[in-house]
Amino acid sequence: MDETFHFDVSEELKKLPDKPGVYLMHDKNDTIIYVGKAVNLNNRVRSYFREKIGRGPKIDRMVGLIARFEYIITDTELEALVLENNLIKEYRPKYNTMLRDDKTYPYIKVTAWEEFPRIVFSREMKKDKARYFGPYTSATAVKDTIDLINKLYGLRTCNRSLPRDIGKARPCLNYHIGQCSGPCQGNVTKEQYQEQMQKAMEFLNGNYAPIQRELREQMEQASERMEFEEAIRYRDLLESVTAVSQKQKIEDSAQEDKDIVALARDERDAVVQVFFVRAGRMVGREHYYMKNTESETTGTIITSFIKQFYAGTPFIPKEIMLPEELEEQEIIEKYLSEKKGNRVYLRIPKKGQKEKLVELAFKNAQLILSQDKEKIKREEGRTIGAVREIEALLSMEGLTRMEAFDISNISGFENVGSMVVYEKGRPKKSDYRKFKIKTVAGPDDYACMREVLTRRFTHGLEERAEGGGDRFTRFPDLLLMDGGKGQVNIALEVLSELHLNIPVCGMVKDDNHRTRGLYYNNQEITIDRGSEGFKLITRIQDEAHRFAIEYHRSLRTKDQVHSVLDDIPGIGPSRRRALMKAFASLEEIKEADEATLMERADLPQNAAVAIKAYFHQMNSN
Repeated sequence: MDETFHFDVSEELKKLPDKPGVYLMHDKNDTIIYVGKAVNLNNRVRSYFREKIGRGPKIDRMVGLIARFEYIITDTELEALVLENNLIKEYRPKYNTMLRDDKTYPYIKVTAWEEFPRIVFSREMKKDKARYFGPYTSATAVKDTIDLINKLYGLRTCNRSLPRDIGKARPCLNYHIGQCSGPCQGNVTKEQYQEQMQKAMEFLNGNYAPIQRELREQMEQASERMEFEEAIRYRDLLESVTAVSQKQKIEDSAQEDKDIVALARDERDAVVQVFFVRAGRMVGREHYYMKNTESETTGTIITSFIKQFYAGTPFIPKEIMLPEELEEQEIIEKYLSEKKGNRVYLRIPKKGQKEKLVELAFKNAQLILSQDKEKIKREEGRTIGAVREIEALLSMEGLTRMEAFDISNISGFENVGSMVVYEKGRPKKSDYRKFKIKTVAGPDDYACMREVLTRRFTHGLEERAEGGGDRFTRFPDLLLMDGGKGQVNIALEVLSELHLNIPVCGMVKDDNHRTRGLYYNNQEITIDRGSEGFKLITRIQDEAHRFAIEYHRSLRTKDQVHSVLDDIPGIGPSRRRALMKAFASLEEIKEADEATLMERADLPQNAAVAIKAYFHQMNSN
């Protein structure tokens, strides 16, 4: 924002028109902090600047930050609602009640325009010649259902252009294992295939009885013929179909599409629960968190949810059932109807089954709210709470970032070091680092640790001096050493040489190599083994050890494979790389015959012969 520009609120308020539109509130940094719509811009925007606003603390705080406002006039309130939605989605203002979730919902798509259609997974519903089923809430459930349908009806999953490509290539694995009827080989006519596809679409519409009856008959017939493996296959398919059918627990005789919406809230959080009913059956449910709900009414939160959610989903049902009337109900109905292309109704059921469904959705929302609070409380105990316990043990304050180091070697072979980072009690894997020891040849953990710490903090100081990079510039609030007094003293020496003042704590082990306490400021501190602080220390120690071992193992494996292959006459760097890419391990290379070596690693015959001769000689010796 241009600093020379002066915005006189009182003067600008006089210019507001008595027309519908959208207003945008900006702070002193010209950031949009609120977007709203109004039937009358003059009345709505003025209301924010009255001395006694009476809108609650959230809006009071927001008004205190307004440096200027702007507005956009529209012809109708409906146009204002659409524009408001688009601007909220674009700017995500701090003080608007917002959906925390930004989800796309999966659909089952039938490529109906093809002569041999396919059933595929889709994240969007386009205006094309396909048939769509959904939306569903679980991508995993959609994929499982598609797999089941393809098995049941022998439908193809390939992208071949049929009938053009019939007989032009070998059939895929699905054909060989009996899960595809093989239209690509001409094994099924177009009419036969489409008959199966029609049955599949009836299944997607919820008509499970025919396929259940057919599978049961086939299972029984296979059993009578004593073809028990075939009977088991039909049994498993039958169980899968039954599992899918039993998920559809809510049925509505109207056989219509509807969403059931309810809200649960407490002093801090709000959760909206939606049941998705399609063709009279509940196909899924989902919950959504709303933020910035402080001092907002239930109706206002649901209004924000309805506008934002249905602006972003390609499917809008005929009916949306709500727990209470909305202030903007009529204009929202009009907006959703225009978006859908057919009339959409917002209903508030007063009695009967529909009222029970809204109540059920409300109870689910309450359950999610209470369960998540307990989960958050437990997680905070494991993380932030554990950090606070460590702070108390060490008489520290402001502990956020901890770094732990470990050394791994086998008889001095390929010494390596690891650095793991925990922030607020959680691992921050993007900051983990590996060190290949350069100056220590034998199994000297103290010398290795000295090198690792020196390199870690020297790099950090250099990057800080250069004013760029973030690889090592963030230093820990506490350094954790995988050992007692000796490891701690090494760390303190390194830090002293680099003129750094960082607290260092050792993790002291007992005779069974289990952590028994902490070594800090020249004394051992006993720690309760059942405490969250002790458990966090143990997790950090185990993670540092795991990370070092994993790195060491990868280097050791590579070195062993490389060294053996390097000794084979005629196998240079490029052929060695080809072998390692083609085979998962050295053992596989040893076991492969000459033809396999030539085919998979693209080797000439003399190289394959040399490899086999080399390993034969090794085995003989």
